[in-house]
Amino acid sequence: MKNEDLRMSDYIVSARKYRPQTFDTVVGQEHITTTLKNAIRNQHLAHAYLFCGPRGVGKTTCARILAKTINCENPTPDMEACGVCNTCVSFSNNTTFNVFELDAASNNSVDDIRELVNQVRFAPQQGKYKIYIIDEVHMLSASAFNAFLKTLEEPPPYAIFILATTEKHKILPTILSRCQIFDFKRITTNDIVVHLQGIAVKESMVAQEAALHIIAQKSEGCMRDALSMLDRIASFTNGMLTYNGTMEHLNLLDADFYFGLTDNILSQDVAGTLLMLDRAMEKGFEGDVVINGTAEHFRNLLLCKDMRMAKLLDVPNDHKPVFYEKANQAPASFLLSSLNVLNQCELEYKNTNNKRLHVEMCLIRLCYVLHAVDGQSANLVADSADVKKNSSPIAATSVAVPNIAYQAPVAVAPPPPAPVKVSQPTQAAPVMVSEPVQTYQQPPAATVRSEPAPAPVIADQQNIATATHTHPVVENSQQTAPRTSTPSSGGKKLSMSLLDDMDDMLDKIETRTTPLTQEECDQLFEEYKQYLLSESKGTVHAQFMQMKLEFYPPDEIKIVSPVQLADMYAKESRSALLDFYREKTRILVRITTELREDDAAKAEQRKNTVLSKQEMYEAMAMKNPFVARLKESLNMQIEY
Repeated sequence: MKNEDLRMSDYIVSARKYRPQTFDTVVGQEHITTTLKNAIRNQHLAHAYLFCGPRGVGKTTCARILAKTINCENPTPDMEACGVCNTCVSFSNNTTFNVFELDAASNNSVDDIRELVNQVRFAPQQGKYKIYIIDEVHMLSASAFNAFLKTLEEPPPYAIFILATTEKHKILPTILSRCQIFDFKRITTNDIVVHLQGIAVKESMVAQEAALHIIAQKSEGCMRDALSMLDRIASFTNGMLTYNGTMEHLNLLDADFYFGLTDNILSQDVAGTLLMLDRAMEKGFEGDVVINGTAEHFRNLLLCKDMRMAKLLDVPNDHKPVFYEKANQAPASFLLSSLNVLNQCELEYKNTNNKRLHVEMCLIRLCYVLHAVDGQSANLVADSADVKKNSSPIAATSVAVPNIAYQAPVAVAPPPPAPVKVSQPTQAAPVMVSEPVQTYQQPPAATVRSEPAPAPVIADQQNIATATHTHPVVENSQQTAPRTSTPSSGGKKLSMSLLDDMDDMLDKIETRTTPLTQEECDQLFEEYKQYLLSESKGTVHAQFMQMKLEFYPPDEIKIVSPVQLADMYAKESRSALLDFYREKTRILVRITTELREDDAAKAEQRKNTVLSKQEMYEAMAMKNPFVARLKESLNMQIEY
């Protein structure tokens, strides 16, 4: 029984047992250890250091190694502590009087700093320096920081302060300016795997590289967490670290699950996809775990599309060939669209009530993403073939695509069209192009649609003529009627440019020959108010009831608001009102807003406003001056 107790008491966790004792054994912080060794070699030691970085990356370890090395009596040529001299032995046995470690989380008052300052005045009994290691220094209070400033700025020549923190932004700038700052980085996955492999060999463990890779990924760059997980999984599996056992113990979904889920999604098997989700939830996994894991899996597949991004693929080496094989089956457009769907699902996951249904709907969408992407690609191919079929050398070289620039409408009578003759080997019909009011050079990527040109509209001098637009018409030598193309039934083309959007908008606005009148504007304004009432927008309707309409021929409508709140509603509703007027009048009208404060309206609004206690007192004092005199005579203090 005593031997068992002795063996249990001798057990030390790996995070303590394998804590680095020299600079060379520190993992993943070569940029810091090299700088410190050079400073020791050249005798360029600062009086204060600040080690900052994430947890478990070696800040306190490097502080202890630095304290041990600078007091070593016989350092090695590589500036490492010898480990055999009196100061090294006393440091290893925790019996040295030259190194003081202070936990600022529990010693953060002014009295604690005052006691530390009193100790600094005494020279070291053994060695050259007295080193003070203050861990979690950001926990010191503001008063303690201020009490520490003078000593930190000008300490005795034998005193060195090493501060360590995970939250540098909480430290006062006056402290930062007095220290040499070293930023520790997260340890890479490969460095953690190599270090864990060495420990596994020393501890006689049988560990698969894939299992150690999962531990390194789960630790997120923290070596202490990785060593803790290694001890826990070794106890769970009796020193046999396998990939499946590690995934089970860490409660993670393995890569086989995501490969199977991807196969079901690519084959558009909705039933199989939902059944895999059900099996994952039966094992206790939440929906967000499945969504995040699927997003990371798709991201890895996307990286495999280009060999230059292979170094970004953070998966076990055994899984990389499978990733490259599966990446060839999933198009890049499918992966990008799926990542957008997964990202949106993740953002909305916390706010949804039925989380399982939310995840199921996301996976169902993923099953149909490939179908949607293939449909769009088919439409693009068909559109390109249609354009290539309808195009001709004459159309490519002789016709300029017109465009309409938005300007104030002007009464214009277009001249009659002039024929343009183009020489060909065979006799061709003349190309007739109606001259537009405004033209611009077509962008290279725009898609040209051929339609018959409308008849020119001649406006009266007193009427308002809106700008008309024409499409290029190309006649072949073997055709007598213009060729037209109809839009494909697949919906809006992906290559539609700004020219097509302008055409669609202008097609909805028919030309009009009669001018706009004040009566028509007022009537439409009343109709819009009734529309707001019918749509249950009572608040907006109430504000519109206060507004007035002014008409400035030929096409300007001004909405005048008496109070600022109504003016705000008028500006917010301007776009909707603009669409309403353009649809009803068939004219490109302009709508502006203006605030004209009305004293009566302001008084009415002030009358309906709820007053605070202070405003009520001021109103009473203004109405009856004896109230204020009574307050002053009694020296009353009113609490509002």
